[in-house]
Amino acid sequence: MNPGGAPWICYIVILMANMRGSPCAGLRGRQSRRPLFGNRSPFLSHGLAVRRGMQGPSLFLYGYNMFYSYREESMMMKKWQVLISALLMGCVFLSGCGSSDTQKSGSKEVEELKIAVSPYQDADTIQTKTEPLGKMLQEKMKEKGYNIKKVTINVGTSYNAVGEALSSGSADMGFISGATYVMYDKDVDVLLTALRQGIDKDTTDLSVWNNGTPEAFKKDLVKYYRSAIVVGPSAKGQAILAKVKRGEKPTWDELNDLTWGVMSPASASGYLYPSLWLKDNYGKKISDLAHVVQSDSYTTSTARLASGQVDVIVAYSHIRAHMAKNWQEKFGGTSDIWSQTGVIGVTDKIYNDTVSVSKTSKVMQDENFRKALGESLIEIGKTDEGLKVLQTLGHKGYDWAQSSDYDGERKVQQELK
Repeated sequence: MNPGGAPWICYIVILMANMRGSPCAGLRGRQSRRPLFGNRSPFLSHGLAVRRGMQGPSLFLYGYNMFYSYREESMMMKKWQVLISALLMGCVFLSGCGSSDTQKSGSKEVEELKIAVSPYQDADTIQTKTEPLGKMLQEKMKEKGYNIKKVTINVGTSYNAVGEALSSGSADMGFISGATYVMYDKDVDVLLTALRQGIDKDTTDLSVWNNGTPEAFKKDLVKYYRSAIVVGPSAKGQAILAKVKRGEKPTWDELNDLTWGVMSPASASGYLYPSLWLKDNYGKKISDLAHVVQSDSYTTSTARLASGQVDVIVAYSHIRAHMAKNWQEKFGGTSDIWSQTGVIGVTDKIYNDTVSVSKTSKVMQDENFRKALGESLIEIGKTDEGLKVLQTLGHKGYDWAQSSDYDGERKVQQELK
């Protein structure tokens, strides 16, 4: 029922009670039915009738009119009393129903929201540092009309374990990589993309990357990054860089002659996207290279580049800005990183980690709930308290995502099988 209906009915009752002719009209005076004979008023007192010389038939007619008028008025009063009583009871009933509906629609109950987190760090660290996120979400969602009684946060044993949990519906929401989302997108929808700090070079034009100016971080947050193929100070590396600076494309044999520093085959920027770059440009993959050294971290990989153990590394495109301070201090570089390195290839955009939701989860069938959840996480990411928690996951906030953002990841998974 419409909670606004009751006040209107009450207003109508009051208005009717004050209408001319109503027995509740109070001091405004009643106007009864017109008497049977002409304009003789039935409200003339008996004394007035006598003073006007009424006697005999005239006085009889006056009495008849008085009797008829009062009988009519008495019947009318009873009808009004019944009508007004019924309306007042309806008013009370509707007021009660309206209040109940308002309370019900004002807050929807959700028994539990189950969140799964990919193992970005060790499980204990993530579990401890993300604990405040549950309370933050409850408060934000309550503002949007959802009372979540319990938020459970669990850390997956692997990236795939979180994908499986979302796919089966045992987790409602998950913090997962783009690769994991694409792998399970039949049962999982992407909701948000994580934000990261961007750099001032965002192009595949190699002349921009090798123009002599260092890459610098921007204040603006972005939804994606790129992978770069970076050569170091070795003779082979510098020979390839000189060719690229002249606008020439290296041959496959020249690239295959280099020693490559890569990350694990599951790494987006340290393996998968550079492998796709090789396939697009040369019809080959990293697995086809003759000399490959796998590193356990980008720090190790960059140190090997500085020392000449490898000629080229593949890494996220802001690797030089990130490692510039340590290049000479810790890695043994003989000059600054900008003069000793160069970029010979840049991949397409790699979209950041996601907040994804389960298609099989009961609570996620409510599209309004999904929207409120996304809005809440975006708002949390804009607060100092929230940002402190999200940085545990390597995130600096969130923005709305589209499935098509991860088409590049789909291409990687299809072509590099």
